[in-house]
Amino acid sequence: MHCETVDECLQLFGGWGYMWEYPIARAYADARVVKIAGGSIEIMKTIIARQMFAERGHSVPKNG
Repeated sequence: MHCETVDECLQLFGGWGYMWEYPIARAYADARVVKIAGGSIEIMKTIIARQMFAERGHSVPKNG
């Protein structure tokens, strides 16, 4: 929801929204970092889960 809101605000500012002098540019950059960090955490959870399955002798799920 945060990223969607910041994206809409950026659209309201138009090209000015990409200039670092405006707070929306910093908010947009911060929102993007949260998306990337969230994705990498999910990937690490998947890697850890697969390793745990393999160590216990269970078959490793192919997807998700």
